Amino acid sequence: MNRSNPVGIFDSGMGGLTVANAVKKVLPNEQIVYFGDSAHLPYGDKSAATIQAYSVKICDVLLQQGCKVILIACNSASAAAYDLVKAYVGSKALVLNVIDPVVQYIAEHHAGQKVGLIGTKQTVGSEVYDTKLKAKNIGVELNSLATPLLVPMIEEGFHKNEISDQIIKQYLEKPELQNIEALILGCTHYPLIKKQVSALLGEHLEVIDSSLIVAAALKELLQANQLLSEKAEATDKFLVSDFTPSFQTAAELFFQKKIRLEKHVLWE
Repeated sequence: MNRSNPVGIFDSGMGGLTVANAVKKVLPNEQIVYFGDSAHLPYGDKSAATIQAYSVKICDVLLQQGCKVILIACNSASAAAYDLVKAYVGSKALVLNVIDPVVQYIAEHHAGQKVGLIGTKQTVGSEVYDTKLKAKNIGVELNSLATPLLVPMIEEGFHKNEISDQIIKQYLEKPELQNIEALILGCTHYPLIKKQVSALLGEHLEVIDSSLIVAAALKELLQANQLLSEKAEATDKFLVSDFTPSFQTAAELFFQKKIRLEKHVLWE
């Protein structure tokens, strides 16, 4: 590993682009290699074993690209595969997930409060946020709700309209999310609907977007290991397991430039 090596980021689809975009804002000198596993999205309704198999294959691709760090920009994969990925990658690269930085943020800003979480079935079912927050012993009462319609809705572009408003509203009105003092967007797709969520919940309640929190954590990790790139030396790469128009559109919207996608099939 050296400073000029790229930062690897992966997700089941385009949701992780919210993290990649935040990383570029916080760390403009870093080259990004992004892998969107568009052939197998969404991960939220897959078994832990299946997500682990996908994650290991993607890590092989990112290691071949020479990545100095692998950021799992997917809550479902962070919950199901982080420990396995860390063991698999070993000393070849640093590994960061999107859950631990958010748990630390909750500990620092919402100790003793009632906090809501929305996420995929995999993330909520794993109880990983509950386990990590209880280990902090900070008196947080976490109320979690699986919201499985949101990822396909976002991936297909059905957000920012009346249909999505109604779906989001029905989820937010569930008993699990009443009287909370903060809400964790427990999926990297969800920052794309943050404005709608905030409008429905009201300004008094913090809606926690993991992307900037994770980008700041990545900067700290690279600094601690003396791996911060001193200057931008290479262009970013965007790899996908299957070409989808929605991914292309989303990537260009986020990064405000033409994006060339490279296809890498995980299984022949």
